[in-house]
Amino acid sequence: MKIKTGYLYHIKDEYFDVVNDETLMQNHEIGKKRPTYFTIKDKKLLWFIPISSKIDKYRKIIDKKIEWYGYCNTILIEKIFNKDAVILLQNAFPTLEKYIDHIHTIDGKPVKVSNKLEKIILNNFQNLMKLHNRGINIFFTNIDRLKEKMLDEIK
Repeated sequence: MKIKTGYLYHIKDEYFDVVNDETLMQNHEIGKKRPTYFTIKDKKLLWFIPISSKIDKYRKIIDKKIEWYGYCNTILIEKIFNKDAVILLQNAFPTLEKYIDHIHTIDGKPVKVSNKLEKIILNNFQNLMKLHNRGINIFFTNIDRLKEKMLDEIK
């Protein structure tokens, strides 16, 4: 399977067993494979950003962050296939292609976000990574530990 930035994928349960990290969003909800992940292909690693349908829950969090900081770039609410979706950049994590279960499809067609939305997500993610690299961590999981674990698997 050729993995491309901007498409949505699902991850194998095996990943969660390997990394053993309770800060990651769980892979199952009411018998369905969830969440769906926006994927960024970055050299040897893939970065997965969870997509949620819980608009009301996250809108409150966004509003609070805007009230406190004047903006929110860790959670976005945008349209994906004409439906509002929550993009949880703060929950991003690295993985490898071997942990991808399948591409997300609607009516049998692979789901890719619009080019405009892809640029917004990539820009926000790059800004969050710059902050992280300067010692300001806003990611919920220890992405450095997971990154190291994934790179060790490649060796």
